[in-house]
Amino acid sequence: MQRQKIILVEDEQAIADTLLYALGSEGFDVCHVALGSEAIATLRATEADLVILDVGLPDTTGFEVLKQIRALPERRDVPVIFLTARAEEIDRILGLELGADDYVTKPFSPREVAARVRAILRREARSRGTEAMEPATTWQHDAAGMRIVFRAQTLDLTRYEYLLLALLLSSPGRVFTREQIMDRVWSEAPETSDRSIDTHVKTLRAKLRAVDPIGEPIVTHRGIGYSLAP
Repeated sequence: MQRQKIILVEDEQAIADTLLYALGSEGFDVCHVALGSEAIATLRATEADLVILDVGLPDTTGFEVLKQIRALPERRDVPVIFLTARAEEIDRILGLELGADDYVTKPFSPREVAARVRAILRREARSRGTEAMEPATTWQHDAAGMRIVFRAQTLDLTRYEYLLLALLLSSPGRVFTREQIMDRVWSEAPETSDRSIDTHVKTLRAKLRAVDPIGEPIVTHRGIGYSLAP
């Protein structure tokens, strides 16, 4: 079986060596580069399953590299995990708004990073249909009919409940910021307050709980936004 390939973009050699060992021990094929320009060149030249990207690089910022990655037609959907010493909420929000899939602050546990990598790659496999989902967690989405089925039961949703759940369902595990949700769900109602998000999440949770009293598919990320459990 071919090993999954990860591009590690980190200029601090000690951190890079730690992650190279941890990820290599997990069976991943890791390519290490230290510059943002090298990351883009490597990504253009090879298919990667995931990118681990340091925010602070010698030649540019990780934010700028992510913008370039998302502009590459053939690589724009590759998952990206940010590594950073910046713990401020605004930096996490900026990274997620640019399209990062996760955000890990230094110092971190190499095992935690490896676990996050595995979780994101499992999510990607599910979204491509290459990994079977358990029947109890199956979602069915009929975009043409604006219909979502959860655990074999069709949900009775309002327009904005449907649009919000469909957005979260488009990328399970990805954290959507409040700004992203407002832009994508309430784009036709710009005067709407972002408190509407919380109201609709509350009603969605009640409807999902009526189908599954135990599970909690919608995850709150305080100060940032929401995601759908992968």
